[in-house]
Amino acid sequence: MNSMYFTEEHNLFRKSLQDFLQKEVVPHIETWEKTGRIDRFIWKKFGDMGFFGINYPEAYGGMNLDLFYTVILLEELQKINSGGFAAAIWAHVYLAMTHLNAEGDETIKQNYLAPSITGDKIGCLCITEPFGGSDVAGMRTTAVKNGDHYIINGSKTFITNGVYSDYLVIAAKTSPELGNKGISIFVLDREMKGVSATKLDKLGWRASDTGEIAFDNVKVPVENLLGEENKGFQYIMQHFALERLIMGINAHARAEYALEYALQYMSERQAFGKSINKFQALRHNIADLYTEMEICKEFNYSVTYRLNKGQYVVKEATMSKLKSTKMADEVIYQCLQFLGGYGYMEEYPLARMFRDSRLGPIGGGTSEILREILAKIIIDNKVYKPVT
Repeated sequence: MNSMYFTEEHNLFRKSLQDFLQKEVVPHIETWEKTGRIDRFIWKKFGDMGFFGINYPEAYGGMNLDLFYTVILLEELQKINSGGFAAAIWAHVYLAMTHLNAEGDETIKQNYLAPSITGDKIGCLCITEPFGGSDVAGMRTTAVKNGDHYIINGSKTFITNGVYSDYLVIAAKTSPELGNKGISIFVLDREMKGVSATKLDKLGWRASDTGEIAFDNVKVPVENLLGEENKGFQYIMQHFALERLIMGINAHARAEYALEYALQYMSERQAFGKSINKFQALRHNIADLYTEMEICKEFNYSVTYRLNKGQYVVKEATMSKLKSTKMADEVIYQCLQFLGGYGYMEEYPLARMFRDSRLGPIGGGTSEILREILAKIIIDNKVYKPVT
């Protein structure tokens, strides 16, 4: 393990996490992949182990550790081969909880962040809409202030943890006439009247519950506003860097896992009197793929280091997601090919990895959107600044 970034304490944490995942999670993965529902008990076990509080304040039950502990959590979640389970965990910890921690007041942190860290409450982040996709500023969900409440109407889609979570962090337009400068963020309880969810049937990520959510005259107390009214778009943009980097890290980790599995298979598979890892065409292909994976991994570690130091890495995190997710798709495609017919069989891990990986260039901002963001930075000299 790279000692530039990982200490002995990091390595001990990785070993503890690996043991936990093998004992508590892996035996249930096949069931969750079939049912599309993760049992509640595992959330509490994650909370009891402190995994949800890795980089959150100690005042709310967290451990306030550096971002390389987060990298370890993300990497090891990818290596149990359930993109859906991994997504459910990191969508709770690094999408929903990020907003609670950054924009929530003390009451919200006590009522939502603290029980999220213990695993007693599960959250989801609701931004994408059926007609909006990557166009965050074009959202149609509205929140109209009426006395001491907001009335929320609209819908969200492709929401990870969207069906079985306990609370929802949602974006809505409080001042539609202001465009992206009129968006606000709220936290809603699942049982609020007017909130309903429909489970979506997906190509991959089958263990996670992905939902389309409708809001029909949902009455939300003004105290449930996160941060300041009409600052929501800035908050969303502020946290996109972390989300994109997370997806880049996920990508290099699953590519690494696919390569490790393929190499083991190739060392055992015999053809024409020798193991197939002796054939030059395959060996050179592996060399290229491994090189691409390592380059992405090292870049992602360096971006993590900078983010951990408080630098605003929106350009680098965007590059991370763009390059790493494309790389992972290519690596896993080739690794499936290395297994021949067995790669196409569900009893081998590459079929699921192939499906799960495909969401990488789509979720959290499509590759096409990311290229345009980078083009604005590189060509048009656009500067993205953190919220002050």
